Amino acid sequence: MSLKKLPFIWLCMLLIGLCMGNTVKALDVSTLRLSINDKVSDIEAVSMHNTFYVPLRELSEALHLEMSGTVHIVTITGNEGSLIVYQQDNKAVMSDGREETIQPFNRNGKLMIPVRVVSNYFGYSISYESQANLLRIQDRTATLSKEDFITKFAEKLKPKEPIENPVQQPTIKPTVPKGKVVYLTFDDGPTATTGQLLDILEKNQVKATFFMIGNNVQKYPSAVKRTLSDGHALGLHGLTHVKDKFYKSPSAALAEMDKDNQYIEKITGVRSTIIRPPYGSKPYFTQSFRNKVLGQGYHLWDWNVDSLDWKYKEATASIYNSVMNQVHKLEKSKVTPIILMHDQKPTLKALPQIIASLKKEGYSFEIITEGMTPVNFWEDQR
Repeated sequence: MSLKKLPFIWLCMLLIGLCMGNTVKALDVSTLRLSINDKVSDIEAVSMHNTFYVPLRELSEALHLEMSGTVHIVTITGNEGSLIVYQQDNKAVMSDGREETIQPFNRNGKLMIPVRVVSNYFGYSISYESQANLLRIQDRTATLSKEDFITKFAEKLKPKEPIENPVQQPTIKPTVPKGKVVYLTFDDGPTATTGQLLDILEKNQVKATFFMIGNNVQKYPSAVKRTLSDGHALGLHGLTHVKDKFYKSPSAALAEMDKDNQYIEKITGVRSTIIRPPYGSKPYFTQSFRNKVLGQGYHLWDWNVDSLDWKYKEATASIYNSVMNQVHKLEKSKVTPIILMHDQKPTLKALPQIIASLKKEGYSFEIITEGMTPVNFWEDQR
């Protein structure tokens, strides 16, 4: 991929607009199909307030780009550059330092990015075909004319049913995807050995989710910064990890999560909405606790695979067997594994073998994001 093509691809994910010589009028209540060169993709664009939006992850995959990030910061990487989307700050920063103001939102669990302006000198063109409800991205490799394209794909391009305002309409969030996806999660960090843990993940090109304790965040700020910059997700695990303090009252639990969030934000500039209470949510994180904490916009995550690294410590084989046996049981019922591990030195010995086996069995590693339906022992999907 050439250097000149990359900025255009970034803009394709961000903007579409008026630089094509005519005005694009948005369909305020319709979805549109997106095509890339001479193929119709399964990607749907959405119009709202005279702006077109596309799901960033799906478009990234279609353009063979790597997507990673945290709850509020998403990085899109290609061969020669990257784009960082700051959801809370409503901006996107390109690899050359340019910034674009955007208004991203989540639709059906997908991060939607606005498309507003296209520049012809990048060697690409974008067209809006109103009669086909189509946005078409094409470069010099495209061979079909507009008329031939629409004729060839007439059946596929039949317009979808109108929808209400995509931001206002209530939707059911998707849960974690079925199939060969796994979520590694690490509790109780950061610690003195977090750097070694991150080294293992980096070496194996694996992303994970870290539920951090506020007091430890203050002790190891550089580890927090690296965790974020390496593309992992940051979650909250309270402030003290002391049962009697955290579970003293619903207000005490909320105060610990908020303080933990403040510490992370002070260090990284971002906040998190994903939480895991100390010792998991059962039995202590009862309805009154959930109403108090989740009512403030937090999302509760537990696990369905317990590595028991907290129990086995140096017994590496036992940790490995515990993980793989549980993963295999979940695989039979096609349930995605969410693995509980801890940011501790003994875990470092078992982790490489676990990653290697999961990769060999065809699993890919993802991070938990706020757009997903939470998985927890209470089945509370807030």
